[in-house]
Amino acid sequence: MKRALFVLFAAATVSAPVLADQALATSKNCMACHAVEKKLVGPSFKDITKKYAGDASAVDKLAAKIIKGGSGVWGPVPMPANPQVSEADAKKLAVWSLAQK
Repeated sequence: MKRALFVLFAAATVSAPVLADQALATSKNCMACHAVEKKLVGPSFKDITKKYAGDASAVDKLAAKIIKGGSGVWGPVPMPANPQVSEADAKKLAVWSLAQK
């Protein structure tokens, strides 16, 4: 719980250029499969937020999934790996994704 609060506090207090936004998600091709409010190929960012609500390790889990890919969590369509995304950008994207309510 403390980590989740820290992530939310950090996200609220860090200057805007450091935080990920939809432009970063678009530039990293996230928006090709995800949308903020509706399911495309993958789940919406709002559904991801709901699924990981209260999970203190969500940022690290999602950052790893962004880079390494994954399967089985949201159905039969796997999420491809994105090794071109840096760990720092993956964490920014995870924080941004979890902020979509």
